Amino acid sequence: MMTVLDRRLIPSIAAMAAIVVASNILVQYPFEPFGLAEVLTWGAFTYPFAFLVTDLTNRWFGPARTRLVVYVGFALAVLLSLALADPRIAVASGTAFLAAQLLDVTLFNRLRAGSWWRAPLVSSSVGSAVDTALFFSIAFAGTGLPWDTWALGDFAVKMAIAVLSLLPYAQLMNRVKPYGAARAT
Repeated sequence: MMTVLDRRLIPSIAAMAAIVVASNILVQYPFEPFGLAEVLTWGAFTYPFAFLVTDLTNRWFGPARTRLVVYVGFALAVLLSLALADPRIAVASGTAFLAAQLLDVTLFNRLRAGSWWRAPLVSSSVGSAVDTALFFSIAFAGTGLPWDTWALGDFAVKMAIAVLSLLPYAQLMNRVKPYGAARAT
């Protein structure tokens, strides 16, 4: 039986909260290089790594502990974001994060027995689509900002990072026996 908070989850929780808070701050700044201010924000480059954290945690500790990471990371990130980012962004982020990450956990767990790359790629892709749609429509709709093009640019970056994240996922997944394998807890 799992304790209330397994200390092995603390790095995942800390990484999750740091990624979300950084993304909530960075999403407020358009990505100006190469004339892409109408298409991207800086947050597009940080948030996709939350899916890598979720998928690795799910692989190593299983869905129940990963959901705990999502809930605790969500609470910390929303509290910190309320202090460090616009409140509308904090609410949008919390809503999108919770829906997308819990969906990611469920999809990853259902697909985990297949090819090593399928579970992280599919779960991150579907989770990213849900996250992008919810976040940008809640955070920026009605503001006059180019939120629809930011959402499309953000989603394109999330997909690129989902594919690139397969490299560290492949390297890290073999360092710890996966959930369900014979091991002492």
